[in-house]
Amino acid sequence: MEEHKVFSLAEISLHCNKNDCWLTIDGKVYDITKYLEEHPGGEEVLLEASAKGDATKAFDEVGHSSTATSIMTDYFIGVVVEGSDPLDAVQLKKEPEVEEGGFVEAKTSEVKKPSTSMSLVDFLIPLLILCMAFGAWYFYN
Repeated sequence: MEEHKVFSLAEISLHCNKNDCWLTIDGKVYDITKYLEEHPGGEEVLLEASAKGDATKAFDEVGHSSTATSIMTDYFIGVVVEGSDPLDAVQLKKEPEVEEGGFVEAKTSEVKKPSTSMSLVDFLIPLLILCMAFGAWYFYN
């Protein structure tokens, strides 16, 4: 079985601009940066699909030719790790570790992501601003 580089959705989401654009289709990752200007549908379509995350549905809906599918192999760089979710609390990050004899062993370490839950302060500040705006409106009317 052929080994492929594995990417998380969080890592792929960092590559969605004109200078560095990756696309995910059917669980495969493509670096399409050099192809943006050549794309018959225009680069905006690819940039938008890249920003949305998985472009499989958009790719299938257009009905690309077999030539388009064969061109994709030139830009293939890896696969998406199964079950990866950008909202996961912990992301596994590969760090190469050189051992004696020149062999490189992959070592995983946990990287904590910031929590996406709202704290009480995140809720109260907008509520306080709303109350102050209503009070000012009531006072001046």
